[in-house]
Amino acid sequence: MGKFIVKRVLGLIPTMFVIVTLSFFMIRLAPGGPFSSERKVTPEILANLQHKYHMDEPLGMQYLRYIGDILHGDLGPSFKNKDFTVNQLIGSSMPNSLVLGIVALAIAVVFGITFGLLSAVRQNTWVDYSTMSVASIGLAVPLFVVGPVAVLVFALKLKWLPTSGWITGRQGWKTIIMPAMTLALPYFSSIARLTRASVLETLRSDYIRTARAKGLKDSVVMVKHVLKGALLPVVSYLGPAFAGIVTGSVVIEQIFLVPGIGNFFVKSALNRDYTMILGTVIVYSAILVVMNLIVDILYGILDPRISYK
Repeated sequence: MGKFIVKRVLGLIPTMFVIVTLSFFMIRLAPGGPFSSERKVTPEILANLQHKYHMDEPLGMQYLRYIGDILHGDLGPSFKNKDFTVNQLIGSSMPNSLVLGIVALAIAVVFGITFGLLSAVRQNTWVDYSTMSVASIGLAVPLFVVGPVAVLVFALKLKWLPTSGWITGRQGWKTIIMPAMTLALPYFSSIARLTRASVLETLRSDYIRTARAKGLKDSVVMVKHVLKGALLPVVSYLGPAFAGIVTGSVVIEQIFLVPGIGNFFVKSALNRDYTMILGTVIVYSAILVVMNLIVDILYGILDPRISYK
């Protein structure tokens, strides 16, 4: 296991290198530039701006300079937020996105596994039909529809929750309930369906019939045998799910005015803020590869039959 973890950690380096390289050249070779949307300026001012940010250098030299800055932990200055660096903007907003993503994923995992398990145990009953109906709706209806509907019902009609804001405001933790629940809905749906299908398959296994034939209680069989084996597909799903729930929070952050990194990601894409786009891509990619590593480790813990060579 130890050698496997070391190899996977070392394998993250070329993966991130390829991501950074492809992102850099794709952004730089796209039409337009960070100063093309500025009001018309003289060629002299434009030349000074390009010289300030080293954009008058050959593209290969710009790439090597950027790689060198990254190795020193410097993501560069923001072209549009001129008073801040990319490190400062990401450092101030990323924790908010992570808090929202972690809370949403925790909700999705707890409720998804619980209701998926209940659906499998109570197959073809009203519990099963109700849970799978909600799961189908959660997968079918996009977040930009669910969000405004949640605001209309729970904030404007019932007045249970605030329409927007963040936990640092005077409304406190009440502000995270609605965005977290909305963001968790599609992931709850996927986890519930995965859990149900996996539990049903596991219940039909020979070793489960053997365990019951030995006289073990149903609760012991479910917890020690069924649930442990049935969670493997769910664990595999959690790696990309966490990365997706953080990157997918862009829409939710816009609807509920959450001061997360999604706001900067959208604005940087519209304004062609090269360094900010690359910085967010690097952060999102790092989250994805690290979570995949954690999932692989957890997979081995849950299933000892897996051999890491």
